[in-house]
Amino acid sequence: MTFAWSDVSVRQALGMRTDLAQAEVEYVGVSTDSRSVSEGDLYVALVGEHFDGHDFVADAFSKGAVGAVVSRPAAGDPAGRLYPVDDTLVALGRLAAWRRKKLDAPVVAITGSSGKTTTKEMTAAALGQTYRVHATSGNLNNRIGMPLTLLATPQDVEAVVLELGTNEPGEIKALVHVARPDVAVITTVGESHLEKLGSLDGVLSEKLDILRGMVQGGQCIVGDEPPVLQERANAICSSVKVVGWSERADADARPGNADVDVFGRYSFDWHGQRVTAPMAGRHAVSNALLALTIADHLGVPARDAVRGLGSARMGSMRGEFQRIGDLTLIVDCYNANPQSVRASLDVLEDQAVTGRKVAVLGSMLELGDATSALHAEILVDAVSRDIDLIVATGAFADAARCAGLRDERVITGDDWQSAYPTLLERLEGGEVILLKASRGIALEKMLPCLEADFGSPVEPVEA
Repeated sequence: MTFAWSDVSVRQALGMRTDLAQAEVEYVGVSTDSRSVSEGDLYVALVGEHFDGHDFVADAFSKGAVGAVVSRPAAGDPAGRLYPVDDTLVALGRLAAWRRKKLDAPVVAITGSSGKTTTKEMTAAALGQTYRVHATSGNLNNRIGMPLTLLATPQDVEAVVLELGTNEPGEIKALVHVARPDVAVITTVGESHLEKLGSLDGVLSEKLDILRGMVQGGQCIVGDEPPVLQERANAICSSVKVVGWSERADADARPGNADVDVFGRYSFDWHGQRVTAPMAGRHAVSNALLALTIADHLGVPARDAVRGLGSARMGSMRGEFQRIGDLTLIVDCYNANPQSVRASLDVLEDQAVTGRKVAVLGSMLELGDATSALHAEILVDAVSRDIDLIVATGAFADAARCAGLRDERVITGDDWQSAYPTLLERLEGGEVILLKASRGIALEKMLPCLEADFGSPVEPVEA
């Protein structure tokens, strides 16, 4: 049965009276951006910290919108049908929930403190050999992006893979109420977004809402770290599949006969197949196993799932290997929390190459009152490793100063720009350099400086 939006279905989704509906009114899609409205769309006027979609309702109608969802009078002279609601963000979720209800395809929802985007990409690839897959683009995982992903689901889709993100209490609950997943996945839980979530237990409780909100009889899949994740999941789900390296993981969801190449990229056995993780690091094996376990649950033959996994392409700045002159860069500065920084340092340390190893560390954001302690803890960890040079910037530099750290391997700076001249003096050429920081630090802006000093980029490295 073909899905189509109409005046009737929009009213049903929004809980409005349908006796006033006009059956002949139909919509081709749902848009929240007046600049990209298509002829026949329904426009939802969202309100943000720095914008108000109600200012552009008239523009949306002038570009072909047929109706608009609003929570206050719109600017200008709207020339189309209006659907008044209390909150347009909630209304967007209700529209997406209606679309989800009409889907005849399994929905996979993935969350976690680290690795959710990577696992989502791997899962879409592993399923893609068997099913027509619709998945979250990039990391559009919030209360706007996730509903828009559902609303854009093609009619012929056979599996949907959604990423659910959060930085405040209640966000996962709101998202999972819309997504209603058949398979709910938590990659791992660590100290992230503590500014609003408060503590590791607060993060864990928030992430567990994805399990509480899945459909009846759905499948729970969780990573094996930290151990409390499995324990808490078991209290919610009647059956939990545990995936990872440890003995806590189910026997058929662990890597068999794992080995690692000189770039830190792992291969392992799974269900009679030899698997090569699409990116470097032990954490990549855990993410790959999660994706393969999801595919197995949805009936994808092991051989096809592994073949699909091999085609997965990770997003930029997520453990991406680059070459600049004779330098090798590990660009992993899309985001950072203590758990993901440790994983990135593992990747750097695993590089079995002749060049020196350098870690450039920028601040981990949104850690609230734990900021100083967690930066100090990670810096101590970094200094204890087989790493030749550490550039500690921002909160890491503060941690070094507070600790009175005196180590010739450590360069400090308030930001990467102030530390760069000293780093440049210490580089000899041929180094492997990790760039790791939260997104707000924009540590990738160091790349043009390295290009200017060491030569043009060459073809990306296949790690």
